[in-house]
Amino acid sequence: MELGFLIIFWYGILHAFGPDHLTAIADFSIGKSMKKTMTITLMFAFGHGLMLFVFAKVLEVYTLPAAVTDYGDMISSSVIILMGVYLLFMVVTDRIQLNRHVHHDKEHIHIYFGKEHAHDDAAIPASAWSIGALMGIGGVRGMLVTLGMLDGTAVEWTLVLAFVAGVSLIFISFGMVILYMNDRLLRNLTNVRRTFAVAGLVSVAVGSQMLLA
Repeated sequence: MELGFLIIFWYGILHAFGPDHLTAIADFSIGKSMKKTMTITLMFAFGHGLMLFVFAKVLEVYTLPAAVTDYGDMISSSVIILMGVYLLFMVVTDRIQLNRHVHHDKEHIHIYFGKEHAHDDAAIPASAWSIGALMGIGGVRGMLVTLGMLDGTAVEWTLVLAFVAGVSLIFISFGMVILYMNDRLLRNLTNVRRTFAVAGLVSVAVGSQMLLA
């Protein structure tokens, strides 16, 4: 079973390198603090792993046509495209704001959407979990192929946790890269809007390429 954990852990690492996953993490993490970025990456990973577990369990019992799992890829692609369109809409309508203030003699920069600065910390992890779950539908086939390498191995929670650990390792590492970019680049509103515009365009491009592939 230890070999099974290692195989699923490695699959989680490879799976996380998908451009759609890294794009989603970037979209959620741009302009966020370290605490929020780490929370986002972990919630995305757990939502992703849970959905893979649920659908893999269903496919263990029922043999579904390939067309059914193809819909999972369409859902993942559509989610990425919609996230990109949303970010571009925020940029075009000037709904991305930057607030600079000082706490305890230390400057803080807050980036937020909308006309007013509000701290809605609960909504961000929930959104990341939901997006991760939706995108998890598209990875079911790959996980089952990987499990096929393990004779007689059922999809259990322990294997899902191994997968989540592999995914989280890459997501957190990528989140640290985004944090570095946040600190270096997002110092003024012009750079903030340009960064979100690029993220939106990349999301639309990645999602469209996935749909056409």
